[in-house]
Amino acid sequence: MDVFEVASFYSMFNREKVGKFHLQVCGTTPCQLCGSREIIAACEKHLGIKNSETTADGLFTIQEVECLGACVNAPMLQVNGEWVYEDLTPTNVVELLEKLKKGEEKRGPQNHRKNSEGPLGRTTLKNIETGERKIERDFEKAKKEWLEQKEKERIEAEKKKAAAAAAAAAAQKK
Repeated sequence: MDVFEVASFYSMFNREKVGKFHLQVCGTTPCQLCGSREIIAACEKHLGIKNSETTADGLFTIQEVECLGACVNAPMLQVNGEWVYEDLTPTNVVELLEKLKKGEEKRGPQNHRKNSEGPLGRTTLKNIETGERKIERDFEKAKKEWLEQKEKERIEAEKKKAAAAAAAAAAQKK
């Protein structure tokens, strides 16, 4: 029973033979919100099989799995536990299936993105163009300003403490 529990929990362990192309479609919330159910439906319709089934020719197996770690490019699928295909639509997933058969597939995002770049292309936390303005994030400058502010606060606290001590001393003299 222990072995069965482990083998049935992890999607990397297959208890039945899978097709040449094991299509693991992410079914967690981000992918669902972006259309993973429609991706599975398109695969099922095009291949004539249901989730967890293999085509008669042994080429394709569809399996809904948990997070595959590419939420930014959802929905996505993984083939044979190795290559990922992201930014899927019901149309381009059918095209992908046909390209897999021919050995002509393009790995990664199936749209205009390069790798996992966002819609603005390559960005960093240092320079972001919002369309309205460019945000410069100079972290060294921000750190310097923060340290200067902390030093001012420390000096101000010492002045208040000294003033309170002087007031207490004056009150004792009276």
